[in-house]
Amino acid sequence: MEATKSGIVGGRQRYKCRNCGYHYSVAKAGKETNPYYVIKALQLYVEGVSYREIERLLGVSHVSVMNWVKKYGVKAPRQTDYHPTYKILNQKELADFFQHPDNIKGSGMMITELGDKYMLIKWERFRQA
Repeated sequence: MEATKSGIVGGRQRYKCRNCGYHYSVAKAGKETNPYYVIKALQLYVEGVSYREIERLLGVSHVSVMNWVKKYGVKAPRQTDYHPTYKILNQKELADFFQHPDNIKGSGMMITELGDKYMLIKWERFRQA
């Protein structure tokens, strides 16, 4: 199929087929987010981090995160006994954190890479009064 450019409509290039005279536009390629950020956002959501906080941490729209949760059918478990807290640390701060035994007692924790830093997620039981 041979085509020639035939103007611009709505900011998109139009073409005309030389054989049949048909005018058409090529579909706009959508912007796709790196799967790394999609996976990290879903992990954080499952850990109980809010949409807006995920937006601040990863730099992706909270609406995108909501759409991914819906698209992939992710459901965050009900967390009644445990409270996740998280910290963003560089490599030196992470090493210093593990030097103190009190930091690692009595809670579960997970470390995940977040760009050039690390996110430490820690679960602690709610204190019973």
